[in-house]
Amino acid sequence: MRYVYLLCLSLFSVLSAFSQTKVSGVVNDESGNPVPFANVIFANSSVGTITNDDGSFYLESEETYKAINISFVGFKSQVLELTKSATYDIEIILEEEASALDEVVIYQGKTSKKNNPAIDILRKIWENKRENGIYKFDQYQYKKYEKQEFDLNTIDSSLINSRIFNGMEFVFEQTDTNSVTGKTYLPIFINEAVYRVYGNNETNKEKEVLLGNKNSGFSDNQTLIAFIKDLYKEYDVYDNYLKFFDKSFVSPLSTTGINVYNYVLADSSYVDNKWCYKIVYYPRRKNELTFKGDFWVNDTTWAIKKINLAATKSANINWVRDIYIEQDFEVLNDSIFLITRDHFMSDFAFRKKDDARGVYGKRTTLYDEYSFDIDRGEAFYNNDREQYIEQVYNRDSTFWEQNRMESLNKDERQIYDMLDTLKTVKAFQRLYNIGSILASGYIEFDNFDYGPIFSTFGYNDVEGIRVRAGGRTYFGRNDPWRIEGYTAYGFKDNKFKYGLSGKILVDQRSRLILSGGNRRDIEQLGASLTNTNDVLGRSLASSSLITVGSNTSLTNINLSIFALEIEPLKNFEVRFGGSYRTLRSASDQFSLDYYTNEDQTEIASEIDQTEISTMLTYSPGRKTTGYGVERTVINDGDFPRLFFNYAVGIKDVFSSDFEYEKVQFYYRHPWQLGGVGKLTTTLEAGKTFGEVPLGLLNVVPGNQTLFSIYGTYPLLDFYEFVTDTYTSVHLEHNFNGRFLGRIPLLRDLNLREIVAVRAVTGSISDENQTLNASYSNPVLMAPSNKPYWSYSVGIGNIFKVFRLDFHFRGNYFENPGARKFGITGSFGFYF
Repeated sequence: MRYVYLLCLSLFSVLSAFSQTKVSGVVNDESGNPVPFANVIFANSSVGTITNDDGSFYLESEETYKAINISFVGFKSQVLELTKSATYDIEIILEEEASALDEVVIYQGKTSKKNNPAIDILRKIWENKRENGIYKFDQYQYKKYEKQEFDLNTIDSSLINSRIFNGMEFVFEQTDTNSVTGKTYLPIFINEAVYRVYGNNETNKEKEVLLGNKNSGFSDNQTLIAFIKDLYKEYDVYDNYLKFFDKSFVSPLSTTGINVYNYVLADSSYVDNKWCYKIVYYPRRKNELTFKGDFWVNDTTWAIKKINLAATKSANINWVRDIYIEQDFEVLNDSIFLITRDHFMSDFAFRKKDDARGVYGKRTTLYDEYSFDIDRGEAFYNNDREQYIEQVYNRDSTFWEQNRMESLNKDERQIYDMLDTLKTVKAFQRLYNIGSILASGYIEFDNFDYGPIFSTFGYNDVEGIRVRAGGRTYFGRNDPWRIEGYTAYGFKDNKFKYGLSGKILVDQRSRLILSGGNRRDIEQLGASLTNTNDVLGRSLASSSLITVGSNTSLTNINLSIFALEIEPLKNFEVRFGGSYRTLRSASDQFSLDYYTNEDQTEIASEIDQTEISTMLTYSPGRKTTGYGVERTVINDGDFPRLFFNYAVGIKDVFSSDFEYEKVQFYYRHPWQLGGVGKLTTTLEAGKTFGEVPLGLLNVVPGNQTLFSIYGTYPLLDFYEFVTDTYTSVHLEHNFNGRFLGRIPLLRDLNLREIVAVRAVTGSISDENQTLNASYSNPVLMAPSNKPYWSYSVGIGNIFKVFRLDFHFRGNYFENPGARKFGITGSFGFYF
C-alpha cells in the first residue's frame, strides 16, 4: 500500500507540474514607452499582477489558463491567447482609448484628488480603521505561526559550475521557480516559530510567549533567529507608515496617501459573501518609499478584506530589489475583520538588475484562535522577562504537526535534510567560517575566539604603528561566564600593553552579574563626555590610522575595576562599581601636571584615584537576544537610551589623591518621522563638585580623525575645551533622499541628505584653573561666554556604502589653530 501511495503521489506531482501556467513580458504603449502599473490577469480568474515601473511583469498559477487580460485606465483592454503552458518575454502594445465615452471617467497618469470615488472610499477607511480588528476590544489574545525562509535566486549554469560550490552540487537538485518574480531559486534556510500573543488596548501593552522554535542547520541560535525576526518587523497596513529595513514606507491606507499615490476604483464584487470594492493604487512620483498594488475593502465596515503591496523599483532602498506583501482578513461575527495571513517577500541583491543574483527572504505569518476581553491583570504584562527554555527549541515532530497552521511544501521539507548534509561538507564549512568572521570579527576555535581582527592594526603619534592580538572564551551562545583579554605593542615607544576582564552571571532571572578587570594601555581621554568605566573600551581616536594633524595628547592609563550589575526591570539596569586608576602623560609634548600645595611650588605628574559609582541605564524598546552573561542587541540605534551616573572620588584610599563628586546625564533618542526621515537627538549634562586636575575634568570631545564619530565635535582639537560643568546638544537628521530624490539628474543615484547641529556650553571653576600646572595647556578654556556650536551637511549612500560630512565652525574662530572647515567620512552597510 505504501508503494502505491508513493506512486500516486509521484504521478500527481508530475501532472501538477504540467498544469502550471507561466507568462512573462513587458507592456508598452504605441510609442514604445513602458506602461507601469497595468493589470495583467489570467482570463476568467482573479489571479493577476501589476506591471513594474518598466512595464515588465511575471505571472504564474498552478491552474491551466488559455489567455490573459491586460488593462490600464486610458487604454483599450487586450486579451492575449496562450498557446503554451510557459510563455516568456512577450511584448504587449496597448492602444490609447478613445475619449468619446463621456459617461465614463478616465483616470490616466496622475489621478484627480477631487470627485474620485476611490478617494471617497479611502476616507471611509480612515474614519473606521480603529473600529476594526483587535483594536475594537479591551483585551485580546491569539495564536501565531511564523515561517521564515531564505532562498538563493537566479540560479543558472555559471553558478552551478562555480568553484565555490565544488562538492556541494547536490543542493541544486532542489531548485524551483518563484511565483512572483519567475526566477529560479534554491531554498537554503527555514525557521519556524509558534507564539501565543496577549495584548491590552487599555494599557497599550503586549506580551509574546514563544511556544516552539525550529530551524534548519542552526539549532538554537537565538541571535540569528532574533535578527531575522527584527528584519521582518510587525506592521499594520492601517498605519500611516510601514517600517522595515530601517525605512518608513508610506502605506497606501495612510491619511497622507492622496499626496503620494494615485487611486483608481477598478472593480466591485463579492469576496467571501461580502460585497467589496477593488482599489488600484500606484505612486505619483519615482524614488520615494512607496508601493504599487491593490486592495479589496468591504462596503459597510470599510475594513480591508485583502491587500497586495509591491515596492516600486525606484524606491530609495539599498540591497533590496523587490518587496512584495500579501495580507488576508476574515470576518468575525459578521462585522469584525481580523488578519489571518500575512506573506512578506523581499529580494536581497547587490544590484537591482533582473539578471543579478540575490537571496529571497520570505516570511509567512498565520493567525488563529482569537479570544477577546480576557483580563490577565497588570502583573502578567510586567513579568516580561525572557528566559531560555531548552525544550522550546527542541520540540518533537508531533508538536509541529499539531501547531503548524499550514503544512510545509516539498521545498521547505527538503531544506532540513539539505542543511544537515551541507554541514558535513568541507566547502560549506569554509564558506560558513568566512561569513562568521566577517559578521562577528572573531575567528572561531574550540572554546576560544580570536579577535576582534578589525582592531589588529592602529596608529598614533606616541606608539607609532600598533599591533594588537586578543581573544575571548566561547563555549556557547549562553555562556554564564566569559574571560576576555588582549595584548598590544607599539613600534615607536617599544612598549607592551594589555587588558584582561572577566564576568559571571550569578542569577539569570535578575541578571545579577559580577565583573572585574585591569587594563594598562595608552588612551585618548575625553573621547566622549559621558564615562562608563568599560575596562577594555578604547576609542577610535586613540589609534586611528588617519588623523588631522599630530596628536600627542595621549595618556598612560592603569585602570582596575570591580562591578556588580542587576536588571530589576526589563531594560532597566543598575550598576554599582569601584575603580582605581593611575594617569600620567604618555608624551613629553603633553602634560597632566598639577600643583600639590597652595604656594604652587610643588608639582605632581601622576594621578592616583579611587572612585565608586552608581550607574542607572534605561533603554525602553531595546531588543536583545541570548540568555548568558553577554547579550546581543539586535535593534541598536532604534530605541531611546537614558543614562545617569553618580560617582564619588575617595581620597587616601589606596593612596588616592582627590575627593570629589560627579554627576552625569545622557539621553539619546531616535525619532522616525515618517516620510521626512529619521531625527536623532542627544542631550548630555554633567557637573563635578570639588577640586580636580586636568586628568579628572570633563573634556569636550574633539575629533582629529577623518572618520565621522557620533557624539564628537569634528572641528575641535583634543583638549581645546575643558569643563567641570557642561551641557551638550547634538541634533542629526537623515532625510533619506526626500529632496535629492526629486532632482532629475541626481535621483537615480539614490543619495541621502543629512544635516546636523552641535552645541556645547560649560564652565571651569577658578579653583580648578589654579590647580592646573600643565605646560601644554597653560590656560584651560571652557565655552562659558557663549556656547560653542558647529553645523554639518552630509551626503550619504554614496556608492551605497560611503558617507561624506562637511563641517562648518560657528564661532570661537580666535582659538589657537581653530579649524573653520573640515571633512569626515564613514563606511557602513545600510538599507
